Amino acid sequence: MDFIIRKATLAELDVAADLFNQYRVFYRQAADYDKCKSFIHDRLRQEQSHIFLVYAEGRPAGFVQLYELYHYIRLAKQWLLSDLFVHPDFRGNGLSVALIDRAKQWCDETGACGLMLETEKTNDIGNKLYPRCGFEYDGAHNYYYWWK
Repeated sequence: MDFIIRKATLAELDVAADLFNQYRVFYRQAADYDKCKSFIHDRLRQEQSHIFLVYAEGRPAGFVQLYELYHYIRLAKQWLLSDLFVHPDFRGNGLSVALIDRAKQWCDETGACGLMLETEKTNDIGNKLYPRCGFEYDGAHNYYYWWK
């Protein structure tokens, strides 16, 4: 399958917002395109995240979104691979791997020490995909959240 990956700009806000909305629905959230568009707009405008869009057969097919973090042991920047989504019509064509490879390339381009991510324990696809892409499972840490 022919595809291209481009770094999203505000000119592609509608495409990024639509894919992000679909991603959230995949994670059992109510569809809300307007809030997704506002959220993505703010992240891009304020350069708080970097989004790479994949187009296959001339259509938007998926994205990966990265947030900047810092690693306390390596004393270097790292990227949080926060969101990865490929539209169901395009799954099974290697687009997830291509997006992860683009995220790794972004690490090289920005001098980052690596990528980190988390996914649900029930995400069977992701939990098989990430080790295949060179990610190591960290079973030594618990992740806790505090929500306001």
